[in-house]
Amino acid sequence: MKKRNSRLVYSTEHGRIKPTDETVAASLPADGVVRIQRETKGRGGKAVCVISGIAADELKSICKLLKARCGSGGAVKEQRIEIQGDHREVIKTILEARGLTVKLAGG
Repeated sequence: MKKRNSRLVYSTEHGRIKPTDETVAASLPADGVVRIQRETKGRGGKAVCVISGIAADELKSICKLLKARCGSGGAVKEQRIEIQGDHREVIKTILEARGLTVKLAGG
């Protein structure tokens, strides 16, 4: 017996579904300011600090440093660093000590 809602849907209108690395990099603001924001969406109410605006070649090293200093987990996803927990002030002081311009974004 066939399922009724198992039909393949296909469209030639839009092209690629997944954005390439070039489009992700182009979507980042290029003003030289590192933004730190607190997010809880899609995480079951758990807070995560999202850091954006850091150069791609420094992402992994800065992520490792922030995880060690904050004592929490984290990852690099889509040219952004996600650190578990609300550590915005600690992250801001660490990044300013490295000579970066930091701004707290969002609520």
